[in-house]
Amino acid sequence: MARCPAPEDDPVTNESVVIAPDTKDWTWVLRRPCSECRFDATGVERASLGTGIRDNADFWAAALADPRAAARPAPTVWSPLEYGCHVRDVNRVFVGRVEQMLAEEDPRFENWDQDEAAVTERYDEQRVADVVPDLLAAAAAAADAYDRVPDDAWDRPGRRSNGSVFTVDTLGRYHLHDLVHHRWDVRWIMGE
Repeated sequence: MARCPAPEDDPVTNESVVIAPDTKDWTWVLRRPCSECRFDATGVERASLGTGIRDNADFWAAALADPRAAARPAPTVWSPLEYGCHVRDVNRVFVGRVEQMLAEEDPRFENWDQDEAAVTERYDEQRVADVVPDLLAAAAAAADAYDRVPDDAWDRPGRRSNGSVFTVDTLGRYHLHDLVHHRWDVRWIMGE
């Protein structure tokens, strides 16, 4: 997915332009601060994951209320609405992964192609009125999933299809970075 620069002028309307897939391995954010959004996963307390996810959802509800939310700031950059759809789906995917890690021994996660999801689910054609309640519900479910992790389960492992190994703890930090980073991607809409 394209990273969102601050627009110089008014956002453009959505056009049939393919957005280049994000092929980076973002697991490095678990070891050092993100050079773009400045999120530092090493400083996140596991007990604060639920609160962080809920706070992030509140941001999206406010950002998507902006009349410019459905417009791309540039043809090859997602609109805030498209990012909101992605954030909703990230929360849904991570709830499943946390539940899988707590129920299975060292599970391998089903592959989720976020770029394919954006095209298949037509993020660019979804309606804010539908996305916001779904995003809030997905964030609440994700936050609740982390809030319910037993103390002795934070080190339970799971792995992505590419072999990246996570614990419940590192998965939560990685998850929160994704949400915070996308807030940074659309910071212009809230004047941040």
